[in-house]
Amino acid sequence: MEKTSYLRLSFLLLVLVFIFSLSWTPFYKPALSSCSYPSLSLLCSFNNRKVQSKLGSLKPKTLHLSDTPLHPLDPLTLQEIARIRPILSSYPPFSASFPTIHSMSLNEPEKSRVLGWTKGDALPPRKASVIALLNGQSHILTVDLDSSRVTNHVINPSSGYPTLSMEDILIALQVVQSNEEFNKSIVARGVELSDVACIPPPVGWFGPSEEGRRLVKVQCFSSQDTPNFYMRPIEGITVTVDMDKREVVGVSDTGRGIPVPKSTNTDYRYTVQDDDASTTIARPEMELINPISMEQPRGPSFRIEDGHIVKWANWVFHLKPDQRAGLIISRAMVRDSETGELRSVMYKGFVSELFVPYMDPDEAWYFKSYLDAGEFGLGQTALSLVPLNDCPRNSHYMDGLFVSADGRPIVQPNMICIFERYTGDISWRHSELPMNNFQIREARPKVTLVARIAASVGNYDYILDWEFQTDGLIRIKVGLSGMLMVKGSPYENIQQFPNKPDMSGTLVSENVIGVVHDHFVTFHLDMDVDGTDNSFVKVNLVKEETSPGESPRKSYLKAKRRVAKTEEDARIKIKLYDPSEFHLVNPSKRSRLGNPAGYKVVPGGTAASLLDLDDPPQIRGAFTNNQIWVTRYNRTEQWAGGLLAYQSKGDDTLAVWSQRNREIENEDIVLWYTLGFHHIPCQEDYPIMPTVSSSFDLKPVNFFESNPILRARPNFESDLPVCQPAASY
Repeated sequence: MEKTSYLRLSFLLLVLVFIFSLSWTPFYKPALSSCSYPSLSLLCSFNNRKVQSKLGSLKPKTLHLSDTPLHPLDPLTLQEIARIRPILSSYPPFSASFPTIHSMSLNEPEKSRVLGWTKGDALPPRKASVIALLNGQSHILTVDLDSSRVTNHVINPSSGYPTLSMEDILIALQVVQSNEEFNKSIVARGVELSDVACIPPPVGWFGPSEEGRRLVKVQCFSSQDTPNFYMRPIEGITVTVDMDKREVVGVSDTGRGIPVPKSTNTDYRYTVQDDDASTTIARPEMELINPISMEQPRGPSFRIEDGHIVKWANWVFHLKPDQRAGLIISRAMVRDSETGELRSVMYKGFVSELFVPYMDPDEAWYFKSYLDAGEFGLGQTALSLVPLNDCPRNSHYMDGLFVSADGRPIVQPNMICIFERYTGDISWRHSELPMNNFQIREARPKVTLVARIAASVGNYDYILDWEFQTDGLIRIKVGLSGMLMVKGSPYENIQQFPNKPDMSGTLVSENVIGVVHDHFVTFHLDMDVDGTDNSFVKVNLVKEETSPGESPRKSYLKAKRRVAKTEEDARIKIKLYDPSEFHLVNPSKRSRLGNPAGYKVVPGGTAASLLDLDDPPQIRGAFTNNQIWVTRYNRTEQWAGGLLAYQSKGDDTLAVWSQRNREIENEDIVLWYTLGFHHIPCQEDYPIMPTVSSSFDLKPVNFFESNPILRARPNFESDLPVCQPAASY
């Protein structure tokens, strides 16, 4: 009985680390989380302590007790969230039983109303969008906060279910820990029940047999002698749980001959690196880097007004946390260097969905094809950023205000940071050789503004940066770190594998395979370049051949422009040997030379999905079939994998919307861009991965009359603080 109690505690504590790491979230529902439960008493004490340590010492303003919306796009305040729960409780369909709340966010006003609003105007009516679950049915509701009533209610608008909640996780773990067959399987592997840590991978969708019930898989690891339990899989044990019926519907135990990998060298924490008793390797001393910091004696150049308006250099934009997308950039405008006018660039930009398929067909792996935003949520998995390490000195931090499963507000502290970055890069430069008697050496430093979030979705950490430059460019960057999702193996050396071509990945440590997988991050970019009506232009570089005697050259390249008429025309697969540029232009806004004002999307390193189009994971992830899509603006089309992504079967995706083939020339249009990574793991990824990054740019093209930073000021010694070195060299 004591072991079972420890097992329950281990389950519950470690799942907090896995996904919904909101340890300061109050649990109100006695049905699942009352502190009177003996098996949960220590967990309740743990949670209460976190509430006090996280929030008790904060100033009242930080507790958001006096927050007031000042902009039409400001997120729901604590007071607004608190008002919504009684509205739902008194709503007839929920009067007998309150639903589980999976999402509660601002129902943004119509775009035209936001664009027409100026500071000082009355705010448009405040409304909330609520996604709830009751009796296995998904409820999509709109709550009018002015009238205190539900104004719209749709049930099961598509296949799939809302994001997993903490309540879902607790249910799954409680069901599994009481399953006799599972406990026997664990003991048979030689693992102490008190060392078991489990995670709940979603099941994906693989046909009608899984429909009509909310399922989750549960897989387990050994946390003995290490906090990095991900590196110690109990391979092959998979429990399938019906979350609504609260019962185990299947136990698979296929890896009985595979040992649990050792804990040696798995702990990644700084405090244990010099005294790790588990290592048998004599490690050399590292030559340390001296501390480095960008000093700002006059303070940062950016300012935050009214809680969410960011102003920096020539940029102004609205920034807010979001439970699903992580962060949302809205109303991004840049000041024209010639006229001083604030000009619209982007109405709204955010991560719409992620697709992470693993490449192993085994019973315990085939279903691992995650839609991380729609199944887990980037905002609710974003923990507090680490000052001086996640974000530099002089950063400004922003909290998220979300809801728990019972509809009560929770604070996600310091989940976004905003800071200025200077890494020695150059904005522009030129030196003139002295042959023409010009003595010119001109250079300008590049300083940028970054809005950052880091989401820890289970084993993986996603670092998402929106970087604004003074030349009008926006760089969107994705960094990947954290731990590999690994597979246990009976082999300790690659030479022991009887059939190396059948390996699903790389042997990264003894008995540990890093399974090959992909990451695709799809961005929703509602570009409003100088207004809402834009066109998408594909600019192809085409080889032309010269006529005999025309030129010593035999060939050259010519840019040929083609305006996309419909959504089908704007589906783009990026090809190295079909070089193109992709412009969003405003045909009615032209430069003095007659060129349409525009922005172009500039791809960086990326990857494409190679799965069969009719493979179930790819059907759900069909939004990755192209790297670029353009659709007609529709405020309901925001989540590329569908509004209800969990166990969805691909009937409400970007690919489905694009099939409508609407006209997009000189219309309000949305650009969708997918940034991709193929990941073939290597030993350097063990036990924790160095960050790997890729990015793409939104760059002005004929938007300004000339170089907008021509008059930028260089740095001079007198501008900077005088710092004395610690030692002479």
